[in-house]
Amino acid sequence: MFTRRTGLAMAMGTLATPAIAQSWPSRPIRLIVPDTPGTGNDVTARLFAPLLEAALGQPWVVENRTGAGGRIGVEAAFRAAPDGSTFLLGNAGSNGINAAIYRDLPYDLLTAFDPVSLLVIGPNTLFVNPRQIPVNSVAELIAYVRARPGQLSYASAGIGSSAHMSMALFLSRTGLDIQHVPYRGAAGLAQAVVTGEAPVAFANLVNIMPQARAGEVRLLAVTTRTRDPGLPEIPTMEEAGLAGFETLAWNALFAPRGTPGGIREKLGSELAKLRDNHDLAERIRLLGGALVISTPAELRARVTADIGQWRRLAEAANIQAQ
Repeated sequence: MFTRRTGLAMAMGTLATPAIAQSWPSRPIRLIVPDTPGTGNDVTARLFAPLLEAALGQPWVVENRTGAGGRIGVEAAFRAAPDGSTFLLGNAGSNGINAAIYRDLPYDLLTAFDPVSLLVIGPNTLFVNPRQIPVNSVAELIAYVRARPGQLSYASAGIGSSAHMSMALFLSRTGLDIQHVPYRGAAGLAQAVVTGEAPVAFANLVNIMPQARAGEVRLLAVTTRTRDPGLPEIPTMEEAGLAGFETLAWNALFAPRGTPGGIREKLGSELAKLRDNHDLAERIRLLGGALVISTPAELRARVTADIGQWRRLAEAANIQAQ
């Protein structure tokens, strides 16, 4: 029931929001990263943290909370006070795929967080160990695997990771038979392909660029609709013959649900200024991504679309986290 006291409290809350935003931040800010150090999400955090610290006058402390495909870090952010002292740097796995493969999440990824902004978008890439699988294109890979059903294995960064789901989509589209070998994280995946233990995989481009530059792996295609500007010679999966094939790697900033709108708007305003930071954009480009500062609505739409795509695939392929 709406009472005079309720109306007064609501009015005071509305008036308080600008004051809260004006005084924010008044203490160091914790930036939870649900990934191990050195991964694409972690690198993004450490690129943005000093820039936000300089803009806002308080340290941004990167805190890696890893495990369970990112859900441990996400849950820590979900349980944090919505007072502007904690933010989450989520990704396509932790804040998209997990909604499709976990049946027991203590939060709804569409409502548990207030979206702030996308930060980086990049492709996944299909790649092989060229000494184990001597192919130069997706078409050659398909023919090579089709001639050896069940004889090859692919690496992933764990069940439900973007690497796993991208390969599951590829196998569903091609009907190929490749055995899944999950490893612990992106580093384990890369090492498995380089050593030949599991000589084919998908991975976020940023996580495999060092091995690609060293010639230890061969990139066959990227999973975006257009070619990556940093690797214009690498075709897209669509150009390789799989129409509509797209799996995006992205990093984005989320606030615990209920964080005052004034704080989120102030942070979004500072992020918007980074669109013209050419040094930041170039560093991200060299890592295999693109600087993309978005509106909260654009980030929400990205998350919604991803969750829908991965739920359909997880149901069709019977993929569940264990």
